[in-house]
Amino acid sequence: MPVSQEQAAWFSDAFEKLVGNVDLAILGKKNVIRLVVTALLSDGHVLLEDYPGTGKTVLAKALANTLEGTHSRIQFTPDLLPSDVTGVTIYDQQKGVFEFHRGPIFASIVLADEINRASPKTQSALLEVMEEGAVTIDGVGHSVGKPFMVIATQNPVEQAGTYKLPEAQLDRFLIKTSLGYPDSETSVQLLLDASNRQRAARIQPIISSTSIPQMTELTSEVFVDPSVMQYLSAIVDATRAHQDVQLGVSMRGALALARAIKTWALSKGRTYVTPDDVSELAVPVLAHRMIVDPESEFAGVKAEDVVSRILLDIAAPTYRAA
Repeated sequence: MPVSQEQAAWFSDAFEKLVGNVDLAILGKKNVIRLVVTALLSDGHVLLEDYPGTGKTVLAKALANTLEGTHSRIQFTPDLLPSDVTGVTIYDQQKGVFEFHRGPIFASIVLADEINRASPKTQSALLEVMEEGAVTIDGVGHSVGKPFMVIATQNPVEQAGTYKLPEAQLDRFLIKTSLGYPDSETSVQLLLDASNRQRAARIQPIISSTSIPQMTELTSEVFVDPSVMQYLSAIVDATRAHQDVQLGVSMRGALALARAIKTWALSKGRTYVTPDDVSELAVPVLAHRMIVDPESEFAGVKAEDVVSRILLDIAAPTYRAA
């Protein structure tokens, strides 16, 4: 059933309230917060790559506190085991049965802090749960429930003792973004409130976690004209044929962008998607899924730059809402 204008207005209002509530902890970063909330409502996950002290952990905690649900934090270290993330089955001698003890992955919002510090074996423990929403322990599947979102952080500066995320893992993240340093005005506000070291803890829940799946379901009914999907497909195809790209965007990436643009459009109170929605989300959704040719990378070419150039080269369709 198509989304009505009344439903779109309600969704947009709820979306802005979510963004505004999180912004109480992370000042001056509403665009990044919108991306993170878009990933949440698109049934996706977020990778935050930024310098230390920019508020990555605060953002994740603030979003978790905004929802009236559960949240957990996993500090990834080289000695972390997969069972420390997913849980373990232990034999209960008194009952004479094996019982499953859930790990911290069983939460609505999971903060995977410094994910690139864990071994590839532990990182791979997230692959199934991020894709399927369930973990398999000793042949038994355990659902993590809905909503479920992983917000992973990594530091691009300190590479010693870290393990680069494999392409298969990066492809599971709907959006990759960064906060960056605050502007001068925001910095002054934060400095004036320097005595408050728990900004995220002040965030109060404004929405039930059970409402998130309902909002996600609503996004699937947003209208998309075939010409917009052709535009999206052309962008993805161009990443695969670009001279500076060794590995282009997969079909999983294209489907992720198709989901995200519907949420993005609905967050603006529209019942339909426009080409602008595609171009606005193309970089954060597609760039991290690409592998730039080593020679081009050495010359300073970045995946974000490649996507931006592709957007300039491909003409957007002229689309008018009915």
